[in-house]
Amino acid sequence: MLRHYGAATVQAYMQHVQDNAEAAVRQVLGVHKDGSFCYEMDNGCVIKVAIRVNQGERSAEIDFTGTSPQQANNFNAPLPVCKAAVLYTFRTLVDDNIPLNAGCLKPLHLIVPEGCLLNARYPAAVAAGNVETSQAVVGALYGALGVMAGSQGTMNNLTFGNAAHQYYETICGGTGAGPSFDGADAVHSHMTNSRITDPEVLEHRHPVLVEAFGVRPSSGGAGRHRGGNGAVRRLRFLEPMSAAILSSHRAHRPFGLEGGQPGAAGRNTVTRADGRREDLPGCARVEMAAGDVLQIETPGGGGYGTPRGETESSVELASTTTP
Repeated sequence: MLRHYGAATVQAYMQHVQDNAEAAVRQVLGVHKDGSFCYEMDNGCVIKVAIRVNQGERSAEIDFTGTSPQQANNFNAPLPVCKAAVLYTFRTLVDDNIPLNAGCLKPLHLIVPEGCLLNARYPAAVAAGNVETSQAVVGALYGALGVMAGSQGTMNNLTFGNAAHQYYETICGGTGAGPSFDGADAVHSHMTNSRITDPEVLEHRHPVLVEAFGVRPSSGGAGRHRGGNGAVRRLRFLEPMSAAILSSHRAHRPFGLEGGQPGAAGRNTVTRADGRREDLPGCARVEMAAGDVLQIETPGGGGYGTPRGETESSVELASTTTP
């Protein structure tokens, strides 16, 4: 391209791509209002965000002041992860076919206090910040904008292995509903877009059986538009292995909006070969023996709007019950 068009032309078009993205986001900001949201995580942390829109300049201030301080666990996120989540969220609001690029951030001023969960100081551990906390940031932003209920909010990171085998996968779940659409069932959402290994390939290469992988019925939150259902994945181990799950929304349910009910929380369980059942927390490591079964039930998405035929008070009461 450089040889054919010349450096000046190529650089000019690279700038055009960013300028176009900036203009597209400014157009979106022209129809949005101020909003705020507090997103509760299973580990007790909160992500607070306030979005203040300047309609005259068609710009916005994204303020994460009040977010929990960085933690002794690995759910901290470096600042680029927070920026990437903001970039992703506002790109999805643009209804034009533009490439994802940093021009989307030009109308946005980010305030992310140093030392908080989303701008952790070295040497904070950040492994789960990329795969889990990033999902929470996106959920908080959509909640503040009022455009989409909470999706499953986790990647359901599952690893297992021994001296001869190692495997890692993320598992799909439900997405949140919006003002004009239902959530989707059993899909990867937001900050994860990986495909899962085909059962035939997994069973050929590793000593496990995929006993079930399907939609988790009735796990999406009720609403005028219903949240998407999560998934159920059940693996039987054929030889001893260590398994680990890094997941969220096992304690807190994905939120609903405008009277919509929250989605069902996820659940991790082990059924031993002798029939004993063990419930696992969201983050756990467990030794699996031959014949043991690990089942992951992923969260459903939140609903949007009061379900038809129900009152706001009945919905509020229903949303306080456990899944």
